[in-house]
Amino acid sequence: MNRNGVVLLDSYRLTQYAESVCCYICGHGNNFDAELCRHCYAPMALAHQAASQRICPKMVAAIGPSGTGKTVYLGMLTDMLSRQTEPMQLLARGAFSIALQQTTMAALARCEFPNKTPNEPDRWNWVHCQVLRKHKRPAELIMPDLAGESLMEEIEHPNTYAVIRAFLERCSGVMVMIDAARAQRGDSDEDFQIMKLVSYLCELNPDQKSGWSARPVSLVFTKADECERCFEDPQLFATQHTPGLFQLVRERLTRHRFFAVGVAGTTGYRNEFFGRMHVPLRIEPRGIVEPFQWLVESLGP
Repeated sequence: MNRNGVVLLDSYRLTQYAESVCCYICGHGNNFDAELCRHCYAPMALAHQAASQRICPKMVAAIGPSGTGKTVYLGMLTDMLSRQTEPMQLLARGAFSIALQQTTMAALARCEFPNKTPNEPDRWNWVHCQVLRKHKRPAELIMPDLAGESLMEEIEHPNTYAVIRAFLERCSGVMVMIDAARAQRGDSDEDFQIMKLVSYLCELNPDQKSGWSARPVSLVFTKADECERCFEDPQLFATQHTPGLFQLVRERLTRHRFFAVGVAGTTGYRNEFFGRMHVPLRIEPRGIVEPFQWLVESLGP
């Protein structure tokens, strides 16, 4: 207050910070106006949307080593489901949920693959969506585009990335992405890395009824357009080229199924100033929806 007038104090705004908002992924408290969780860097919009709509979205993930095509698959999946009506349709919730679809399709339209997902969690794309199904209740899902290098770092050194551990502990199901082209070439490292992923999931919750041994797991061979035999029988392909993984999931996972997908019908190489770049020559999606549809149907009510 001064001699000529009254100055209003804004201290009442501090009361808004007295009550914290819990992150939907890790459960830690944050200020009401925080954009990202200060603990795991997940978007706080997920918590606000769940609270405003009074819903509890289920979490599903696409996991795999770096370079297996997780970003391309998720971007193509969301684009295809957002354009069709039957038997399944995807509706994005929030502007941030469209970023993954936009960047992926823009890159493919330029005959390029999207850039590798950054290792920093605050730069990951998240998708919060509603999945409409004929004669069934809609499903609310949250799907992030996790960086493959960060995922493998978390497996090698647990608790390095809090968001990965918190998310996978609460996941209702996952799609494990396996590079079919690497497996067919006899790259044993692909088999070993996927075995590490499955073992890590089983260690997160070893309970036989509520743990990962009872949750649905789609095992998806990506880049199957480079090996046609994978489309004919994905399970037989797994027994021949990833025998260690096949034996592990048969013993540890009661609800699993093998799939084969392809996005680029033909690929090639383009010379750039920094070297050769692997590019898609044409876009020919095959088997994209089936792994996701089986996973959603297996989640239950």
